[in-house]
Amino acid sequence: MNTLVFVEDDPDVGALIAAYLRRHDIDVIVESRGDRAEETIARVNPDLVMLDIMLPGKDGMTLCRDLRQSWQGPVILLTSLDSDMNHILALEMGARDYILKTTPPAVLLARLRLHLRQSARPLVPAGPGAEISLTAHNPLTFGALTIDPVNRRVVLADEVIALSTADFDLLWELATHAGQILHRDVLLQTLRGVSYDGLDRSIDVAISRLRKKLHDNAAEPWRIKTIRNKGYLFAPHAWETGR
Repeated sequence: MNTLVFVEDDPDVGALIAAYLRRHDIDVIVESRGDRAEETIARVNPDLVMLDIMLPGKDGMTLCRDLRQSWQGPVILLTSLDSDMNHILALEMGARDYILKTTPPAVLLARLRLHLRQSARPLVPAGPGAEISLTAHNPLTFGALTIDPVNRRVVLADEVIALSTADFDLLWELATHAGQILHRDVLLQTLRGVSYDGLDRSIDVAISRLRKKLHDNAAEPWRIKTIRNKGYLFAPHAWETGR
């Protein structure tokens, strides 16, 4: 059973969502204050954290940003604030997804399960002869770039690149399809479980952030290329040097 910490100050909303998720084998710990959430998350060490934005003590955006310093699991914003700017800001802060409270429960459950699957931790063998139930992936190397999916570590020319969970997942998806054009719709569906509506700019924002961290050229990117009207392409031969 997966464990989720839900930071929500409305007791009715917290109880309702927690009860629904528990019926579907997700254990939920509800924390009502933003300024107590980090302590709760450190103690529980959940598989996923879900945050409201409007919280007493510390708002959800700030909490999401601060969590990235100490906890690398998926963070989801669950909010009633239907705002493109808030959506983009949440992704910039390191959130994996931005979900409205008006989302049907079954859709919320599906999206949470998607993020839980993507972030599933390899199981440690119990002893001699015990098997790991998840298939381990070998690191990918492109010139000076190494991507280690087990330790979720990225090194570029001996520099360790600090990436959020969302950044790493995006890079892994691009790198495992090196040399192929990945459409925005495919990236959104794979990483967030939603379809591209022609207006959502979250993937573009995430690509821009990833390019900056990987020392790509913002004006004329040559490592993660934009293919006009199609999507993005990870160039496998563009990583011979760090910069």
